[in-house]
Amino acid sequence: MPIPVEPVGSLPRPAKLQEAIKQYDEGRISKAELEAEQDDACRDSIERMEATGSPIVSDGEQRASSFATYPIVDTLAGTGLAPNLAPDGQYFAIFDDGHHRQLPRLTAGPFAYQTYAADNLSRSIPMATKPMKQAVIAPSMLMLLYPLDDEVEGYPRAQFLEDLCNETEKDIRKAFEAGAQRVSIDFTEGRLAQKNDPRNPWTGRGMLGEFIELNNRVLDRFTADERVNIGVHTCPGGDLDSVHSAEVDYAELLPSMFKMNAGYFLMQLSSERDKEYVYRLVGQHSREDANGVGQVAFIGVIDPLNPTVETPEQVRDDLVAAANYIDRQRLGATDDCGFSPFSIDDKPKHGSPDFARDVAFQKIANRVRGAEIASDALGL
Repeated sequence: MPIPVEPVGSLPRPAKLQEAIKQYDEGRISKAELEAEQDDACRDSIERMEATGSPIVSDGEQRASSFATYPIVDTLAGTGLAPNLAPDGQYFAIFDDGHHRQLPRLTAGPFAYQTYAADNLSRSIPMATKPMKQAVIAPSMLMLLYPLDDEVEGYPRAQFLEDLCNETEKDIRKAFEAGAQRVSIDFTEGRLAQKNDPRNPWTGRGMLGEFIELNNRVLDRFTADERVNIGVHTCPGGDLDSVHSAEVDYAELLPSMFKMNAGYFLMQLSSERDKEYVYRLVGQHSREDANGVGQVAFIGVIDPLNPTVETPEQVRDDLVAAANYIDRQRLGATDDCGFSPFSIDDKPKHGSPDFARDVAFQKIANRVRGAEIASDALGL
């Protein structure tokens, strides 16, 4: 079969939508007015992604506060924070340009989502004429809501983790019930866990093994047939055109990451310095049989942080090179990361979020076309 293609999920929010979010935070517009802007941005995202020729599309996560916080807060400024949470949690990441993103802090139990990904997807499905995918957050990210060393009074860590797994499973199942053809789990904290940043205490705790085990607790609740369409995404971050862990050797992540029993993986690779080194690692560690499912490796052939648009021929060349190391029947093409995982993102290397949005659709179109000509070159 031809090389499959799939987006990670997010797209830059239009400047008009980002302004509407600010006005909503300031109490100058209503929730209904914000939702109208989000609906317009979702409709535009779907229509333009369908026009690229992509066989599966997303709504660009235009209604989500971020890839990580959509279940627990309405906006990045903290409006609509879920019960039992405080805004002063630990950093998720400190990026190379010096900015950081902070998580809330769990103050009491029980833990529950107040928004599921399907709540947003169900509003977008009627806008699409092609199959849709949905990204969800990994439980390994949200486990960082619980204090690192202290115990929440009356709510042991073990009970929190069980509740978290239940909510993640529900998030995935509801997305499929809403009509998603594919669901991918965002796992950007995987590579960051190997960085050991002294400014960010959780990264020095050797938590990768815990992350893998927790994510598998959720994945193993699904059958092999279901897991064919459940993926995992990893990258070194992507926010304000900056990253948080690109210096971490993939050899420190991939052997563990492929122990997760997901059906496919979406991996940053276009911006990697030594692509063939990583292709070889992927070929060595991805599994033909992960509890009944063969793992498909979608390699990143598009860099969302770079405004230069890759040509279809560049995409073809990356895929042909990867096929020297990865079984071509288990090879796919994707973008390195979501184009804007956080809703407020001015895309400084691009000059504006609106220009970055135009560039994103050009890149997606060339990824689709590049995979087509790579399939021909490989005789698929």
